[in-house]
Amino acid sequence: MTLILETERLTLRHLNLDDAPFIVKLLNDPDFLHFIGDRGVRNLEDAEHYLQNGPMASYRQHGFGLFMTQLRHCGTAIGICGLLRRLTLPDVDVGFALLPAFRGQGYASEAAAATVCWGRRELGLQRIIAITSPDNLGSARVLEKIGLRFAGLTRLDGESVDTCLFVPDLDTS
Repeated sequence: MTLILETERLTLRHLNLDDAPFIVKLLNDPDFLHFIGDRGVRNLEDAEHYLQNGPMASYRQHGFGLFMTQLRHCGTAIGICGLLRRLTLPDVDVGFALLPAFRGQGYASEAAAATVCWGRRELGLQRIIAITSPDNLGSARVLEKIGLRFAGLTRLDGESVDTCLFVPDLDTS
């Protein structure tokens, strides 16, 4: 396991194939399906394929990706958080998803803020943005807490609906 960073309450590490059962659970959460989208992960085989061709491929290609987010004191997996390089966006974006039992406790803000700091410090990324569904008010609040502001609606290539774009608060571009 490759540890990426620790915060006061969380650890973030590389995802691996042993995380497949957790990925099945998270990616089939009704809120994940509604706000982020259906990734077609229904069983362990699908989850392993998702891990190999998503986060694990991103680590190899970019040096970053989505990371397993766990409670530091006990190791309980609570979600994923990390940096994504999408061809449809001009910059790297921060993304996160938590299981329902762990929402509303500041974990998403803690993980996302630490991930953005890590990306700037360790990877030299000057600008990290974010996207979210227009009706995902919880994620929008998290993004504002970590210093991003709503910059408008955008339509990603291949999508049929608009998404909210968040940029660094001091961004002049």
